[in-house]
Amino acid sequence: MKGIVFPGNGTTVLEDFPDPEPGHGEVVVKIRASGMCGSDLHFYHGAFDFDRSVIQGHEPCGEVYAVGAGVDPAQATVGDRVMIHHYFGCGTCRRCRAGWPQMCETTPGKTMAVHVNGGHAAFTVVPVAALLPMPDGLSFEAGAAIGCGTGTAWGAIKRLGGVSDTTTVVIGQGPVGLSATMFAASMGARVIAVDVDDRRLANSARFGAGLVVNSRERDLAEAVAEYTGGHMADVVLETSGRAGDDALAVLGTFGRAVFTGLPGDVGFTTQAVYKKQWTLMTSWTMSSIEQARCADYVVAHNLPVDELYSHTWTIEQADEAYRWFDKQDAGKGVFLFD
Repeated sequence: MKGIVFPGNGTTVLEDFPDPEPGHGEVVVKIRASGMCGSDLHFYHGAFDFDRSVIQGHEPCGEVYAVGAGVDPAQATVGDRVMIHHYFGCGTCRRCRAGWPQMCETTPGKTMAVHVNGGHAAFTVVPVAALLPMPDGLSFEAGAAIGCGTGTAWGAIKRLGGVSDTTTVVIGQGPVGLSATMFAASMGARVIAVDVDDRRLANSARFGAGLVVNSRERDLAEAVAEYTGGHMADVVLETSGRAGDDALAVLGTFGRAVFTGLPGDVGFTTQAVYKKQWTLMTSWTMSSIEQARCADYVVAHNLPVDELYSHTWTIEQADEAYRWFDKQDAGKGVFLFD
């Protein structure tokens, strides 16, 4: 089979790989959709450390194709529609048991497309514990998005403790920020969507934002103050990784802010802000438990996750796809497989 590899120099290579075979406790998944995530670009350009020989793609979704020894039919059977939690840990420590294998306390852990083969190929092999059932009504494309980008937005909102009946500012309207706008609006927040690209902001309004602000053309703090009658934001989600100062500038008293964007330089002086009683936090993707809950929520509320995608590709178009994605245009891409 062919798989997409990143040499780390801003190019892609299609390489031949043997079709995977499941080992003990493993399954082979036939990939139906594999999303392109903004964090791919850090590896595409070699900015982050990773194994450059592995297949890329950490937003895979598909069907169980083969099961290895030790896999109970209650865990997986051929033909099951599944999402994949793309981090693998020991499976027995307290973090793994809580659904956080990316925070495994007994092994270094493995991440798809960083340490082991990812989903930009026709098949991938994963531990059965990484599988999550897909609810009826969820498309493979939506399942792929929930695997990281959309799931990251969900995880950030859960980390905040919810956003219902708040004024929520979402900075950055790429796939993660747009997903956060969609979720927050569906939960009853008054959403202010912020970006520097009017095309992205047009999507934000369609996904439920009550106000859109191009922060390159309008002072963001003034816009938020006007919208809130001077109270400023109850909640801020910073998804761009470049606007930490803006996030704090619009956060009101007793406000909560979560930072998910990378590299994400954030700084403040305690003396200048301690009377505002802020709660500031970071968020890292989501647990496997919340990934499943996110999928259920999307179906229950009929949210248009599929509409996050502006482009679909075959892996034979990998070079063109990532050259387009590298421009950080308005949209998200997905590789589809028969």
